[in-house]
Amino acid sequence: MDILGWSLVILLFVVGMAGTIYPILPGSVAIYAAFFVYGFFFSFDELGIIFWILQTLIFIVLFIADYAVSAWGVKRFGGSRASVIGSTIGLIFGPFVIPAFGLIIGPFAGAVIGEMMAGSNFEKSVKVGWGSLVGLFTSVVVKIILQSVMIALFVLWLVF
Repeated sequence: MDILGWSLVILLFVVGMAGTIYPILPGSVAIYAAFFVYGFFFSFDELGIIFWILQTLIFIVLFIADYAVSAWGVKRFGGSRASVIGSTIGLIFGPFVIPAFGLIIGPFAGAVIGEMMAGSNFEKSVKVGWGSLVGLFTSVVVKIILQSVMIALFVLWLVF
């Protein structure tokens, strides 16, 4: 049972980190779920209330930062609400429509189309599209850092 428990925890960590790049995977949710898997297979006693408070705070910050940082990129480059929505739609559907490059093309195209629908000219819309990519890449970096902190905190909590 120990091997199964640790295998599931590690698998959830891998899925979580993959979710930083591929937004369809439940990144931070998978990592958070790994803590519950550990508790069910081994013990919740080792983790304690401080652990859960810290992890929950990071988890909440991840959810807020994921949307806020992406939206920041679009807004920073002069985008409207329509381009934020378009970028989000592109981020979700892009990888399915264009499997190899959809993660990059989707948010860019979604932001451009959204901004053009809001009445902006093509030049401004393309600028906003670039902003969506800046936001996307910044969001990925933030998620990698915070999710790595979640995993490191878990490991350190068990070691010490």
